[in-house]
This record gives sequence, C-alpha cells and structure tokens, in this order.
Amino acid sequence: MSNGKAPNAAENSSEMTLKACLDECMEALDLFLNNHFNESLERLRPRVHESMYHALIYATVLEMQAMMTFQHDDITNAGNTMKSAQEVCQRFRRKSQGLANKSVGESLSEVQLHAEACYAECQLQRAALTFLQDESMVSFIKGGIKVRNSYMIYKDLHNFIKSHNCVKGPSHIHLEGGISFGVGAFNLTLSLFPPRILKMLEFAGFSGDKEYGLSLLCDGATGMNLRSMLCALLLLCYHTFLTFVLGTGEGEVSEAERLLKPFRLRYPRGAIFLFFAGRTEEIKGNIDEAVALFEDGCKAQQTWKQFHHMCYWELMWCFTFKRAWKMAYFYADLLSQESRWSKAMYVYMKAAYLSMLPKEEARPFGEDEVELFRQVPTLKQKIAGKSPPTEKFAIRKARRYKASNPVRLPVPVLEMMYMWNGFSMISKRPELTEGMMQTLVEVERTLLESSEHEYMMDDRCLIHLLKGLCFKNQGILQAAEECFNKVCSSEKKIKFDHYLVPNALVELSLLYIDQGRRDAAIKILHKAKHNYKDYSMESRTLFRVHAALAKLKADPEEEDSQL
Repeated sequence: MSNGKAPNAAENSSEMTLKACLDECMEALDLFLNNHFNESLERLRPRVHESMYHALIYATVLEMQAMMTFQHDDITNAGNTMKSAQEVCQRFRRKSQGLANKSVGESLSEVQLHAEACYAECQLQRAALTFLQDESMVSFIKGGIKVRNSYMIYKDLHNFIKSHNCVKGPSHIHLEGGISFGVGAFNLTLSLFPPRILKMLEFAGFSGDKEYGLSLLCDGATGMNLRSMLCALLLLCYHTFLTFVLGTGEGEVSEAERLLKPFRLRYPRGAIFLFFAGRTEEIKGNIDEAVALFEDGCKAQQTWKQFHHMCYWELMWCFTFKRAWKMAYFYADLLSQESRWSKAMYVYMKAAYLSMLPKEEARPFGEDEVELFRQVPTLKQKIAGKSPPTEKFAIRKARRYKASNPVRLPVPVLEMMYMWNGFSMISKRPELTEGMMQTLVEVERTLLESSEHEYMMDDRCLIHLLKGLCFKNQGILQAAEECFNKVCSSEKKIKFDHYLVPNALVELSLLYIDQGRRDAAIKILHKAKHNYKDYSMESRTLFRVHAALAKLKADPEEEDSQL
C-alpha cells in the first residue's frame, strides 16, 4: 500500500482484484491491436459496471470508433459509456480533499490512487467528446472545465508518486503509465497551442513543456503497461501528423520508426501500426512503399471500415504526389461514398482531380467537375457549432463555380495539398517536386494567355506561393524568396484569397530560419501573427507561426519588441 502499512484483508482482496482486472484488460487490448475489435469489447463488457479499468478501456475503444465513424449515435453512445465509466471510477475514489494535501496522499490505498488516474482519464476523454458532440459554445466551456479538473488531478498524482511518501504497490507500473500518459499528453498538447487559442479555451496561464511531454509519453510507450498503446499512438500522431499540419513540417521519422518497431514485431498485421508505418514511408518520400502498406492496412481487417477510410485518405495524397490524378480521384470517390467525416471536402477533391485532367480526356463515371463543385456548399456539416476549417475553405473556393460561365480554379489540388503541408512531404524526392513545378509552369502560362478576370491576381499569387515552395525543395532559395515576396507585395491587389499573404510570410520566415536569419524570421512571423485577421485557415496558420517561434525559442517579450 502507498502508506507502507500492512494491508487488511479487504484491501488485500481489492489489490488482487486490481491485478486481475489489469491482466484481463491487457488481454483485451492485445485482441484489439490484433484487429479482433469485437472480441476485445466482448472480453471487457461483462465487468464494465464493477471494474474501473474494464469500464475505462471499453469506453476508450468506443470513443476511438466514434471519432472514426463520426456518426452522431456513436459519439453519443461513447459519451454515455465514458460517463458511466467515470461513475465506476468515482466509487473507488476516496471521499476527501484532493491529493495536494500531503496527509491525504499518504493514506490512499493503491486502488484509490488508480481510481484517481482513471477518473482523470475519463474526464479528459469526455472533454474530447464534448467538443465533437455539442454544437454550442457552452460545450466548449463544459469541455474546458473537465480538462482543467483532469489536469489538476494528474498534476497532483504526478507530484505524489515522485515524492518520498509514495510506496509502490504491485501494480505501480500501470499507475505510472496512466500518469505519464495524462501529464505527457497535457504538456505536449498545450505546447502546440498559441496563447490566444489557450485563452479562448479558458486555459490562460497554462503552458506546456513540449520536450517534457514527449519524454513522459516516450517512457509510457516503452513500458509494458496498460497505457503503452495510448502513449505510442499519441506520439505517432504527433511525429507523423501534427508536426506537418500544425507545425513546420519536420516530423521525427526516426523516432516514429523506433516507436513502431516493437509494435510491428508483436502485431505484424495490426491495422493501426500498418497505417502509421505507411505514413512514415510517405514522409520519407517512399511513396510506392507507403501505398503498399496502406493497401495492406485495408486488407488486414474488414470489421472496422473506418480504418480503411484513414488509409484511403493517405492513398489519395500518395497518388496526388505522383500526379496520378485519376487514381487520387478514385480514393476521393470512395471516401465520398463511405466516410462521414467531411462529404464537402471529399466531393471538392473529386472535382479538383477532374479539373486537373485535359479537357478532352474522358471523366470517370461521366462525372463533371463543374457540377461537383456546385454540390460542395450543399454538403456542409458542423462540429462544435462550426464547420471544419478545411471544409469551409473548400466551400469558399467552390463558390467560384456558381456562375453560369465560371472562371476555373487554376490548381485546386495543389492548393489543398499546401493546406496539408504536402510540399514538405515531397521535399526528399526531387522528381516529385519537379513534376509539381511542371504543372505550375503550364498553369501559369495558361493564366498569362487568358483574358483578364476578377480572380487573376489571386490566381497568380497562388502560383507564386506554390512555385516558391518547389524552389525551396530544389534548394534554389533566392528564387523561392522572390516568389514569396511577390505574393506579399501584391497584398492590396488580392481580392478573395487573403490567406495567401500571411502564409507567404510564414514560408518566407521558414526560409530565413534555414538560412540562420533569426531576427528577420521573428519580425516576419510577428507581422503574420498580428497584422492579419479573419482569413481562411487562420487557426492553422497561427499554429504554424507558434511552432516556428517556438523553434526559434523566441519569448513573447522578444516577439512583440520586433513589431
């Protein structure tokens, strides 16, 4: 027990029960990672009302499913199940003041300490579902309160287990894993958020230590504990996705591969790990190897089609990088038929791929890109009261096709590829960048030969931005800088795509960082941060500004003094 005293019979019995519960939950997770998803739930279900760990893991699996299906009933069911799990955890908690009180911490049994960790995890996961489930600002406040409560429990637990007052019980490795996951997840996640967004989420005054968060999650992922998988999945998401979509596009591929290795050996056909293995190859520029792994991920299981959709999305981008427009269209079409995540986005991508084909070339299924673009605004959905930013972007771009004789979008696929930081993905493969440059040069020539229209300057600036990225990939830095500066100098002439200037500034700053021009980079980043508002994909751009400033270790005082 945590107080070092001889346990009584009742406590000893609960300790044995705790170990038995943890062992069975580990077996259930093993089934899950081997693609036996339904069997995993069946193993957990009989004890969800009596065991905090059965309740938590069962609800976690349902939440993962809900976040992939994106169906309202699944999200509601997962939320109710997680609430029930929290109630089960509450029964095992001590009815007293918090762990911050030293004497309380010392008197808690091992079961009660585990109950604190499980309760905090339930709150954290319920907050995530609240953001998805409800469409009002009230949900953000409710979610924010759950997050703060969870954070305080994790913080107190972490301080307690590191103190001399904590005596390790038989299942301490699982307790430590749960706390590593919670404290690590908070530190990593909060470190990604710009201060302005933290304030909006009522997290003013909180900040995350990225390196500390990564080290805790790494400890959790490499230990043999119940949270190893969750720690590993969060790290894999960070290294292979978040650093690209919300960061400066420098994923730690070697770290992702190191994390994946033991899981790949133990679960060679595990769909989750095949997916992340594909993603790491994609980042390395090994597109054919990535395609093979994503296809394997689809073949590995048929129970959860949602895993297929994740693979289809990546396959769509893999074929985009190869400029195989019809193959990319095929996967966008599959997603539009099967996935609930964003119909507007999928139909927009279908239309975008068709628009890249020569006019005289036959369209698959006889579809017409103009008609598809016109459908996009009718497919809008809302998450937490707002449309997803990429969906809003697609809808806004598709409005150009409302006219009876529309001015076509010049390179909608490459523009959306930029939004997902795809130009960083092809940076290690010169022939892929060269292919994109050829497409841009051809489109630019067509644009210069066409008659003047209201979108002309916006379209030219988009081409300059994307050509700048290609030049950067090719190491022709002077030409890249000129392209980005052309966008910035055209600011007053841009009529619609106001996102182009702040993003050109971000790209210019990243170029300066590579050249060691720190002060110039900070100045430009602050111009992007403070001088532009209410443009498309603004949050994503602010995340990237924050990541670039963090990379430069620029503190707020230094940042603002540069303005």
